[in-house]
Amino acid sequence: METPGNLFCVAAPSGTGKSSLVKALLELDSRLSVSISHTTRAPRGQEVHGREYWFIGEPEFRQMISHGDFFEHAEVHGNLYGTSRKAIAERLAHGDDVVLEIDWQGALQIKRIFAHAVLIFILPPSWDELAQRLNRRGEDHPDVIATRLANARTEVAQARHFDFVIINSLFETALFDLTTVVRSQRLKYAAQQRNRSQVFAALGLIPKS
Repeated sequence: METPGNLFCVAAPSGTGKSSLVKALLELDSRLSVSISHTTRAPRGQEVHGREYWFIGEPEFRQMISHGDFFEHAEVHGNLYGTSRKAIAERLAHGDDVVLEIDWQGALQIKRIFAHAVLIFILPPSWDELAQRLNRRGEDHPDVIATRLANARTEVAQARHFDFVIINSLFETALFDLTTVVRSQRLKYAAQQRNRSQVFAALGLIPKS
């Protein structure tokens, strides 16, 4: 599916700083909008329904699956997550650039639908640092943290399937890297051809039908 807008999918293990990086990116780049995913998990900390996620029950989530409302959906840490088909398609068709905070399974599903989607994986600088960040967050029971660390081994192994990898050892450096990826993608030939088709046509770069 070719669209004028660019689609950026950002994935990472829990505790890597993905949400903080995406939030900072959105504050720096007014051309980007975030797509809010649906999830069956309970809100954490200061999370608000309709801001970080649409928090819904499993029966409603299953019903949305049966209606084909999701581009992708997956089970992560025992909870269901999904990306709205309508919200993404409409924004991209209008030429908006959209960023998704997503798990690796969903990112690979999205890539099969949007070949030009840009997949970005955020890595922690070490396993010890990831464990410290999860504990400092103070939002999860120790058993939950242990599960997240165990699952992170599988998640990190998927980074090889992504287009870009950013190591979040220093937040400011990781944010710079993330903004560089977004801006570079907009300057690629195919992206410019989609977004600036009139200029390309005027310069004879698009064959006449």
